[in-house]
Parts: sequence; C-alpha cells; structure tokens
Amino acid sequence: MPGQACMFDAIEKNLNLGADLIGFISDDQFNDKTVPPYHSSIGCHMRHILDIFDCILTGLDAGKVDLTARTRNVKVETDRDVCHEYLEQVLGGLNDLRSADLERLIDVTDDLGLGAVTCKYTLGALLVQAHSHAIHHFAALGYINSCLGINMPAAEFGYNPTTPREVCVG
Repeated sequence: MPGQACMFDAIEKNLNLGADLIGFISDDQFNDKTVPPYHSSIGCHMRHILDIFDCILTGLDAGKVDLTARTRNVKVETDRDVCHEYLEQVLGGLNDLRSADLERLIDVTDDLGLGAVTCKYTLGALLVQAHSHAIHHFAALGYINSCLGINMPAAEFGYNPTTPREVCVG
C-alpha cells in the first residue's frame, strides 16, 4: 500500500533525525539535565521515545501493547552508543512491520493519570500516535538544544509537518 509505505518512511525519517542528533552532540550534552523546568536530558527523552516504540514491538505478537511497561534502561539515556543501538533495534523492528495489517486491532493499555485504561487501537493508529509522540518530544529537545547552544543538524527536527513555520508576533 502506498500510504502504508509513506507512514513507515515518515517514522523512519523522524527517528533518523534522532540518530543524527545523537551523533552530533557530545556525551556531556547528551546527559545534561540543567535545563528547566523539567531538568531531563536529551538521553532521557530519546530513551522514552524509543521505549514507546519498543512497547509496540514487544506486545504486538500477543495483540496487547502496554505503554506503561517501558524498559526504562538507564544505559540508553546515559550512553550514546547504547542509545544508538536501541534506535537501530527499533528501526529494524519497524521495518519488519512494513507489510503488516495496519487495520489489525490491538488492546493498548496506558495510564492517563487516574490509573490504567485499555482501549482498542488499530496498529496503524498506534504507530501514528507513537510517531506524533516522538515529534512532541523532539520539539522539547529542540528547546533543550537551544538552551544548551546546540545548533541542530536538521532544520525540521521537532517540527510537526502540519505546524505553520511562520513566526507569530504581537
């Protein structure tokens, strides 16, 4: 399906922007937690993004994806090489899904703040949500990068394609 290929291409392109960032910055920048208000590092955001995709890949065979069951491997958020390996693992798993039935129904569990909730998603909807979630975190990383004086290697990093690029003044 052409639309299906386009979706996977967009996810891969976006995650590869994350790989570019990991390769572009220093270990100190990857681990820096000095930027308020959340004091979370680039590595922490990258680990979180990849954990969401990993939850999908891990639960897919059983048809039950639990987004609260993230691995939260601290090495991923503190070691750029480990993070890059995790990213490559996720990209490989997503590549294996390119011919999957995106209309397949999956039970997805998440905690919305008042306890776990389970809903039916299509695989396609879940992948779109994970992709949008990654863009959201990349936008936060754009802020962190700006505060740390890091000039991004790609101008489109952290921008949702539907967001206008014009600056609003006044």
